[in-house]
Amino acid sequence: MIGIIIELIISWLLLRFIAKKNLSVLGFKPQPTRLIQWSTGFLLAATICSLYHIMTTTFIHNGWILNKSLTLSAAFISLWWVIKSVLFEELLFRGALLYLAIEKWRITKACLFSAACFGIYHWFSYNALGNPFQMGIIFMMTAIFGYMLAISFAKTKSLYLPIGLHLGWNLFNIIVFSNGPLGKQLFTKANESHLEGIPSLLVFLFQIVALPLLMYGYFKFSSSRKPD
Repeated sequence: MIGIIIELIISWLLLRFIAKKNLSVLGFKPQPTRLIQWSTGFLLAATICSLYHIMTTTFIHNGWILNKSLTLSAAFISLWWVIKSVLFEELLFRGALLYLAIEKWRITKACLFSAACFGIYHWFSYNALGNPFQMGIIFMMTAIFGYMLAISFAKTKSLYLPIGLHLGWNLFNIIVFSNGPLGKQLFTKANESHLEGIPSLLVFLFQIVALPLLMYGYFKFSSSRKPD
């Protein structure tokens, strides 16, 4: 939590002395439209993440079982960890720095830069340094995801949609389906069987592109409904 507070202070200083703005440009103020955007992002990300994990067991002799050893207090601790990590990353990669980059470079270049930084950051968070193949896979996955989040901020001029998307994915990926640094959470796989060959590749590609493509359609639909 201290890290998030420090981020907010640094963000205020950067915006104040570089752009002569304040934190309001990050779209913190709750508004009906922003709350809808947050909800939409959360639900879409949670749905796609769930479909992905279900597909990893559907085509093989495997399944998901409830982890009965997970306590309520442990679940809340995990939830708080996910929320803090999402807020920290969003303020770092989609906050003041992205706003300033957009002001300097415009949307596309700024969002690509943000996405690249997000991808490189995950080399360290996943301890992938020194393994070129793993670094390449991690960069591709997280950079595409990061570009989607950056575009979400740029399009809505608010952190609500990227936070909703990021939280929806991480919560279901890490807590619901136990795929992350917190170990066994709500559901775990029944056995060690896993997809191989073409099905594995197709499910992997679904994981990477399904949500960004869905968000592309969302933005196209939203722009078409705006009055001329």
